[in-house]
Amino acid sequence: MNEATLDRREVLASLFPNPDRYLLVAGLAGAARDVAAYTFEADNLITLGGAMGGAVSLGLGMALSTPDDQVAVITGDAELLMNIGALATVASVMPGNFSIVCIDNERHMETGGQPSHTSRDTNLAVMAEGAGLPSTLTIDRSAELADAATFLVESAAPRFLCVRVVPGPPADYKRDWDLAAGRLRFRNAFIGRHAGKSNP
Repeated sequence: MNEATLDRREVLASLFPNPDRYLLVAGLAGAARDVAAYTFEADNLITLGGAMGGAVSLGLGMALSTPDDQVAVITGDAELLMNIGALATVASVMPGNFSIVCIDNERHMETGGQPSHTSRDTNLAVMAEGAGLPSTLTIDRSAELADAATFLVESAAPRFLCVRVVPGPPADYKRDWDLAAGRLRFRNAFIGRHAGKSNP
């Protein structure tokens, strides 16, 4: 039974007070709406749609290809469970610039709010630790958000933060569903960010 007291809509501002310092990948459904609302769909954000299970893999590829940038994936428990083996792949290459934040509401909200495996005995942080990630943490109270923000900055990467929240609605935000345009905005922003830097 979910004993969390955190409202998912209040989490990201505490965890990422300076979101422009990251390259951000948001998983499906609520996670994408939360991040899009918080950043106003900033150019350093890619939100996924119709690609369940792909967030961690996409973020990993990004982290490996640009090691001087901090990359953060924000996803949900159901989306992560669709491709849980990606955690083992992350641990096998150990990118030092990669964070995964799972907003765990114990629900499949995209398909009607059915309970996910985490509503029973599945523990995503334990799975991440077992996969080999060096830093894992679970929080479920607002008083723990400050420590979690420090964890995302100071703990050894790759790191995994599970944020257990009440099964309430995500941000009330209408996403831009032109995913191709979003990828193009991201690409252009990335090129602009690195303009003038010498190639290795």
